[in-house]
Amino acid sequence: MILPKQYRCTHSPTCQCTRGHLNKDVLLLVFKHLNWNPKLVATLSCVCKWFDDFAKRVLWKEFCKTRAPRMMLDLQSSGSHCIDGNWRALGKLLIYCTGCTEGGLFNSTVQIPGHFVYRTRFSRTLGRSLLPPQCRTDVLYVSDPCEHLDQGEEGDVGLFRGIFKSFPTSKVRKVIINKAVPFHPSEVCPYCKAKMWSMLQAKIMPQSACARLEAYEDCIEYFVCLNGHLLGICTLAPLSDSEEAVPSEDSNHTEKKQDNCLAKENGLKRRHSLLGGSENGPSPQKRLTSSNQCNID
Repeated sequence: MILPKQYRCTHSPTCQCTRGHLNKDVLLLVFKHLNWNPKLVATLSCVCKWFDDFAKRVLWKEFCKTRAPRMMLDLQSSGSHCIDGNWRALGKLLIYCTGCTEGGLFNSTVQIPGHFVYRTRFSRTLGRSLLPPQCRTDVLYVSDPCEHLDQGEEGDVGLFRGIFKSFPTSKVRKVIINKAVPFHPSEVCPYCKAKMWSMLQAKIMPQSACARLEAYEDCIEYFVCLNGHLLGICTLAPLSDSEEAVPSEDSNHTEKKQDNCLAKENGLKRRHSLLGGSENGPSPQKRLTSSNQCNID
C-alpha cells in the first residue's frame, strides 16, 4: 500500500507516536536485518516527518555505505561534509536510471521511462576520461551506460550518471563559474532538484569521453548540478562498427548503416539546438567540433 507523505505528525489518541517514537537503535537493527532495503526505507519515510528525517540522516547513509563501501569511503576521505544531508539523493543515484523525456533535459526525440537498475558499476577511471586534462585532479565516479537499444532515429541510447567528490572545491566548478555558464532554463537535477550546468556549453568535454563510452563522436552530452550529480546521454556505436570493417553488400547491413548515420545526424541537431545555433552562424558540425576542445580559461 502506498502511504501519502506527511510533513507533520498527525496522531489519533491510540497512535503509538504520542508516547514517543520507536527507539533509533531498534530501527537500525531492523533495517540492518533487512539489508537496508530501499523500498522499505522509502515507505518508512512516508509515515511522518520524524521517520522521514531519520531516514535522510541515517538509513539512506547506511544504504549507500553498504551498496558502495569503497566509493563512499573515498567520497568522504577529504573531510568534506558535502554528502551530509544528501544521502537520499545519492542513494537514488546508485540504483535509479532517470531515463529521458521528449524535449526535456537532453532535448531528445524519444521517451525513455525511468527505472531501477539491479546492478551498476561506478568507475573512477571512466569519470576521469570525462574530464578535460586541466581538471583531471578532480575525482568523478561515473556509471557504465545504461543501454536502451533501438530507439528509432536516436539509435542505441546510453544513459549514464555520476557523482563528484567535493564538488564545491573542484576545478570543474571553478571553470564553469569563470566561464559564466548559464543554468538550464527549466530542468533541474532529478536526484536533488538543484539547478544544472551543461558541460557542452562550458566547452570542457574531452574527446576521450566518446572513446571510453563507446559512443559516436559529437553524440554525447552531460550535465552537472550544484551538488555534483552528473547526468549524461550518448548514442552508442555498434560493436561491429569500425573503420577497418569491410563493407557488405547485404541489404540489412546497408539499412543498419543508414540508421546509424541518421542517429548521429539527429544527435548533432540536438547539440546544435543546445548551443543556440542560427542560420547565420557556423554549421552544427563546426560548432560541435570546437565545443569538444578543452578551452579552459
